[in-house]
Amino acid sequence: MSSMRSHKLVLFFAISCLLLHEKCTDASVCKESERKALLEFQHSLQALGVSGNDAFFWISEECCLWRGVYCNSFTGYVEMLDFSDQPLVVAGTISPSLLKLHHLTSLNFSSNDFNGSLIPEFFASLKKLKLLDLSNANFRGPIPSLLGNLSMLETLRLGGNGRVFNVGKLEWLSHLSRLKELDLSFTNLSNANDWSQVITHLPLLQKLSLRHCGLPSISSSSLSLANSSTSLTYLDLSDNNLPSSAIYPWLFNVSSNLVSLDLSSNQLKGPIPEAFGNMKAIQELYLNDNLLVLAENQVRGDSGLNEIGKLPDFRVLDLGYNLLNGSISKSIGQLSNLRVLRLPGNSFGGDVISEAHFSNFTYLQKLDLSYTSLTLRFNSGWIPSFQLSQLLLCSCKLGPRFPDWLRTQMDILNPNVEISSIDYLDISASGISDSLPYWFWDKFQGLSYINMSFNQISGTFPNNSIHIIHLDLSSNNFSGPLPRFSLDYNMGTINLSKNKFTGSVSPICNFTGAVYLTLFDLSNNLFSGVVPDCFGSFPFLTALNLGDNSFSGSLPSSLGSLVSLEMLSLRGNKFSGVLPSSLQNCAKLKFLDLSDNKLSGEIPMWIGQKLSSLVFLSLQGNQFRGRIPHQLCGLKYLQILDLSLNKISGTIPPCLNNFTSMAKKVSLDRRIEHHILDTGPRFLSLEGVYGEPIWIIQVRYVDEALLTWKGTKQSYPQLGLLLAIDLSCNKLTGEIPEELSSLQELVVLNLSRNLFNGKILQKIGHIRQLEVLDLSRNKFSGNIPTSLSELTFLSNLNLSYNDLSGKIPTSTQLQSFDPSSFSHNRGLCGPPISPNCSMVEPPPGKPTVGSEEDCDEFMKWFYTGMGLGFAVGLWGFCSVVFFKRSWRHSYYRYLDSAKDWVYVSFVLLKTRLVRRIKGLSTR
Repeated sequence: MSSMRSHKLVLFFAISCLLLHEKCTDASVCKESERKALLEFQHSLQALGVSGNDAFFWISEECCLWRGVYCNSFTGYVEMLDFSDQPLVVAGTISPSLLKLHHLTSLNFSSNDFNGSLIPEFFASLKKLKLLDLSNANFRGPIPSLLGNLSMLETLRLGGNGRVFNVGKLEWLSHLSRLKELDLSFTNLSNANDWSQVITHLPLLQKLSLRHCGLPSISSSSLSLANSSTSLTYLDLSDNNLPSSAIYPWLFNVSSNLVSLDLSSNQLKGPIPEAFGNMKAIQELYLNDNLLVLAENQVRGDSGLNEIGKLPDFRVLDLGYNLLNGSISKSIGQLSNLRVLRLPGNSFGGDVISEAHFSNFTYLQKLDLSYTSLTLRFNSGWIPSFQLSQLLLCSCKLGPRFPDWLRTQMDILNPNVEISSIDYLDISASGISDSLPYWFWDKFQGLSYINMSFNQISGTFPNNSIHIIHLDLSSNNFSGPLPRFSLDYNMGTINLSKNKFTGSVSPICNFTGAVYLTLFDLSNNLFSGVVPDCFGSFPFLTALNLGDNSFSGSLPSSLGSLVSLEMLSLRGNKFSGVLPSSLQNCAKLKFLDLSDNKLSGEIPMWIGQKLSSLVFLSLQGNQFRGRIPHQLCGLKYLQILDLSLNKISGTIPPCLNNFTSMAKKVSLDRRIEHHILDTGPRFLSLEGVYGEPIWIIQVRYVDEALLTWKGTKQSYPQLGLLLAIDLSCNKLTGEIPEELSSLQELVVLNLSRNLFNGKILQKIGHIRQLEVLDLSRNKFSGNIPTSLSELTFLSNLNLSYNDLSGKIPTSTQLQSFDPSSFSHNRGLCGPPISPNCSMVEPPPGKPTVGSEEDCDEFMKWFYTGMGLGFAVGLWGFCSVVFFKRSWRHSYYRYLDSAKDWVYVSFVLLKTRLVRRIKGLSTR
């Protein structure tokens, strides 16, 4: 019986093969027509691997095995092209040859780079498409309305392109009746007045993302047409500046099954609506960055948040950066299923949080109360019932003692919570002035992020290696030697600045995983000795700050191996010698501060040739000599140039007008910032339940310039607001080049204490933005240019100790300065140094009083007179002693008595010291 049944199956299979031909014999083999279409498609594209080379590798005959190509296992037809999440980036243009793939149901070009290409209209002819994903692929231009012809489409993602926009209304979307997921985030929909109506009439839509779309407000007419949607579960309308009146009525009409709602970064005002409590399925609610307040009943916990707290599956509450104030009610603990609670950036000034607020938070994993000025006061010995993965309490009041309850967050307390231990800790600026507990480094080894900066925490590091990824202990009282770090194969950052660490920094050569270090700041400590020459181990380092220590010796030549370096500060040390030529390999440098050292030699020409991205350059307070190389004029992005306090000679290169940032009104970097992104702790969200997305750690580091600003040295982080040239205290000569007047955006010009001569630049008033001008202690002559009176922003002026003459130009600005700004110019007159000019101005062409010739003549006669006076005085004294016997005897007796007094005083002093020493030895 079984044998007959098997024969029937074989016969059935044979007949099927005869009817279907190739489908039995050639099912998994690529169709030749589709193979040719794919090759034609490939020729219009370029796939770049990590090395930058072509990485398509579509070489074999079997196209169904090609990367990104997926065929039906039964028919052999190509059904899916997916180039997302691949170890390559697809670029170029998309060929219409895709139309030959008649069975294509899924097309995914997400996270590639099509270099601003238009979205092809022929996509609308791929009638079987169910998924079209063009997100984050650098497309531009209008969304083709013909996409509305894709009646089978279930997923459409066009978000994250930035330069894509919709022309007019979104009516074409209403034809996609099968659509379940729609992502138009970062797409310009400012003219789509019908967006709410269209969305409401997509019956199967489950997930909608319209973040940062410039959505227009919802009209009252569209509200009357709205039907309650039962399918929508995920809604993101964040960053659209939508007012409360425009969004609430529509929202509460389509919210019956919402699980995740993001309304952050809008214009929501007033109390938190109680209607949020009617969203029975809601699990995640993001209302951060709005203008919400707590009504009196919500402060007491009577409604609003209290209603939300009754929802059984509510997991995420984000009310950060609103206008919430007053007190936080203990009833917030009713949100017993919360995984994430974020309230940062609100004004709960003076409110005290105790363990009663957290009594029911058994499942809490992320707590963020940063910038709320809350006081956290817990009983000693308190053991929280939750196990946090992320704790952010920046600017809260935790001190003065170090919070001992943190120790419990490294232990597994709740076996039902799938989390090992805390991974992200930020307790910066929290008022702690205590020594670090002995258990800290044992418990907190291997964290992704630790920030304890801006406290008064003391202590030393253990002898064993510290496992960390991001560590910020700046502005504390830590001491002792530099520890060894292990970075565990992640992009790491270490900031130990403004502490009391001592000794050598040679341990940096023994860092484990040093190759992954991106930011390293040891500034403002007590380190000393020679910096080791082992920077070849740090290829990804973007910021290195060793400033304000006591390092000595020459600069390590291996600094030139830091090809990713953007910021280098070695200021305030004792480095000597010439700049290593290898430094020219750091072509990405924007910030270079070598001030206050003992560096010597000539300023290298390669600074202007190879370091063309420089924004800040300071060689101040060294021993550089020679001329200013004209190659420096190639630094067109330069905003601050400080060569003061050196031994530089020669003239100012006239090509300084090539400093484009100073000559033209351009968009400037207000500050030089480094943003280091890294995969950090996992963030539990609706997405996290299924896909477990990685949470991103962002470390922000700002380069601060140390400048002499209006007479005092100041730290100045806002570089873009200050465009300065400081060449003071050198040996520069000649006249100010006329080209300098074209630097119209220059704010500070300091040429004081040099040997400049000639007249002050007549067009100096063309530097309209000038606030500080110091030309003091030079040899400028002639009149003060009348254009100087046109500088309306000028707040600090010093022209003293020159050879200027004539009347001071009249203007409200110039006459408001102190007379000392014009002092020691004997030819100047008029307010503010004198009521009027009664003196006759010296004729042009003749040297003014106090000119160089007068100074030389005066000094010649001064030294001659001093020599003659000494000779005459000595001869007169010797003559009197020689010819007058009584005077001679009296002089000799005086010398004898003086000698005897010195001898007796010495003997007495010696005797007293001997007695005192003997007395001490007998005790």
